[in-house]
Amino acid sequence: MARRSTPLLRRLLSPSLPPSPSPSTPLAGAVSRRTVTYMPRPGDGAPRGVTLIPGDGIGPLVTGAVRQVMEAMHAPVYFETYEVHGDMPTVPAEVIESIRRNKVCLKGGLATPVGGGVSSLNVQLRKELDLYASLVNCFNLPGLPTRHDNVDIVVIRENTEGEYSGLEHEVVPGVVESLKVITKFCSERIAKYAFEYAYLNNRKKVTAVHKANIMKLADGLFLESCREVAKKYPGIQYSEIIVDNCCMQLVSKPEQFDVMVTPNLYGNLVSNVAAGIAGGAGVMPGGNAGQDHAVFEQGASAGNVGNEKLVEQKKANPVALLLSSAMMLRHLQFPSFADRLETAVKRVIAEGKYRTKDLGGTSTTQEVTDAVIAKLG
Repeated sequence: MARRSTPLLRRLLSPSLPPSPSPSTPLAGAVSRRTVTYMPRPGDGAPRGVTLIPGDGIGPLVTGAVRQVMEAMHAPVYFETYEVHGDMPTVPAEVIESIRRNKVCLKGGLATPVGGGVSSLNVQLRKELDLYASLVNCFNLPGLPTRHDNVDIVVIRENTEGEYSGLEHEVVPGVVESLKVITKFCSERIAKYAFEYAYLNNRKKVTAVHKANIMKLADGLFLESCREVAKKYPGIQYSEIIVDNCCMQLVSKPEQFDVMVTPNLYGNLVSNVAAGIAGGAGVMPGGNAGQDHAVFEQGASAGNVGNEKLVEQKKANPVALLLSSAMMLRHLQFPSFADRLETAVKRVIAEGKYRTKDLGGTSTTQEVTDAVIAKLG
């Protein structure tokens, strides 16, 4: 893939940095490195429609927080809201049509029933819209203590095949066979996405995660595809790591990783481990992107989607979805609004006065939302 050298294009692809606070403030290091978590698309600045799926459990709480913040800063977006729940047999056709029309969706978590033959609506959405790339950005937030510093990992996961292909059957009673599908087309596509992302965002290293020592054909094909794509990006360091060793390295020395590209199942595991290291599922943004559509949601698996206590007490953490909505604003080519939102969220976290239970505080969702709105400036 050809490198871009036009200065104007570089400026368009690089979000503007907000004014740096003085070194004495807690946020001094928060904006020293701008992390761009989107694949850029051209835009004309006109208000854009966004399909909104509040989802299950804490979903309506955190999507409600996003709506309030968007209104407070007069962001040039408007929402088309649809009620979708994880126990539905399929995603309603009108919802798919809305996403196809708007090309962008923001969603809360959808609960996936365990067992029973009910398929995941999350997986259905990804396959129906060909959202082949899942991107989760796991990074330290200034003022939020974690076991490791200098964590800034982007996990890019193939989203449409692998163990999630849904090809299962019972051979004989008591024996179930599940098929893992890996194709060269999808492996090359996700590798190109990862390397192009690294190039556009000035990342230095891409690490392919695999289990080719055991699954020599399936994961071997994935590795072969990554190696072929890596040759086209000589300025980006390429490495490979077996998934079990990867998990150990993540919890012992996560700062060694930059961009990680993975097959479907491994990416789900690795992104959640990385999120836990960097502050938890409640603060990690993410999204799923395809050629024509993008769905933004909480980056790490929303294990708290069905937490009835959080719903009753209205103490769900809105930070992850707020940061995901900042990703969405950049995707829509509204970088100044994305910067304002991101900076406000980081200032609230750094100040430490308003935090939900998962971050060691007692604040409600509304209190955190109000604090973010107050910091918008």
